Amino acid sequence: MSQLVDRLADLTGLRDRDALDLALVTAINDLLQPKTVAIYRAVGETGNERWLTTAQIKAGEPVPTADSAWSDLLALPRLAEHPLRQQAGADKQVVRSGQYPGITVFPATSNPGAIGVLEIVSQEPLSEEAHRLVTGVLRLYLNFQSLLDYGERDALTELLNRKTFDGAFYKATLAQQVAVDCAPDQRRDTSCSGSFWLAMIDIDHFKRVNDNFGHLIGDEVLLLLARLMRVSFRFHDQLYRFGGEEFVVLMRCNGEAEAAGALERLRTNTENHLFPQVGNITISIGFSEIKTGDTPSGAFERADKAVYYAKAHGRNQVCSHAALIASGALVEQAANVGDMELF
Repeated sequence: MSQLVDRLADLTGLRDRDALDLALVTAINDLLQPKTVAIYRAVGETGNERWLTTAQIKAGEPVPTADSAWSDLLALPRLAEHPLRQQAGADKQVVRSGQYPGITVFPATSNPGAIGVLEIVSQEPLSEEAHRLVTGVLRLYLNFQSLLDYGERDALTELLNRKTFDGAFYKATLAQQVAVDCAPDQRRDTSCSGSFWLAMIDIDHFKRVNDNFGHLIGDEVLLLLARLMRVSFRFHDQLYRFGGEEFVVLMRCNGEAEAAGALERLRTNTENHLFPQVGNITISIGFSEIKTGDTPSGAFERADKAVYYAKAHGRNQVCSHAALIASGALVEQAANVGDMELF
């Protein structure tokens, strides 16, 4: 019992979703000693969903592992390849394998629109006591996951909010450094490919929308733009609302052209979308590559200058900070040392 209490205390002390998943599989592994414990989540567009492993530990392994959050979608297994997981996730019911009695799959998400499961592979079928134990731990996990969602999500759009960004940014810079350090033959691995990009998105003339149609219609525009963002980007691109009409995207791409293409797709989708009562709106986007050792403020400053340039030169366009520097449209400024400016 004391071991269970300790594990539950460890779970509720976490504030990072990835760490929470790793802690859950570790706790169940320590309590039940099965062959494998893993959390899988369905990612990708409808018709092309795949299983992403967010945490997994096998018997004899000292620590759990997980797929990279930036994994190539096509490298992941399809949903249909694991029907037990698919059934448990879709029906939100525990599923036991008739062919392989040692496999038990529990639904593991509090979001009605998402599919996530906890899969336990054991030598023998789980006992009723073990089943109740896992169910109880999962309830606590899901309740805590809901609290994290509440704290991490923008209330209107349900995109990530500003306070979650810094942690994600520093994870990206760490992954960026890993990519730089990878040997050439390792760079074929999806965890070592591409670089990270930060984009700022601003709705053109949004004040006119609020002034002419009211704030309720303005909120509807923000909500619909968030939905357009979800369908325009990939499952691992991280989408944020920072407040007002300002949105941010953190993504991994193989070069500036790929990043610009993804952002141009959003710009085109927005321009062609008919917003109720308002009609058509446009957006201006500025983006920059995240550099090794970058800070959030440094990356934001570059993207902000690019989006400001876009708005000052006609709006409804995507501007790269690096391209603007190369063309002479913007002038590169000396970087600050750390967080202090030297005079």
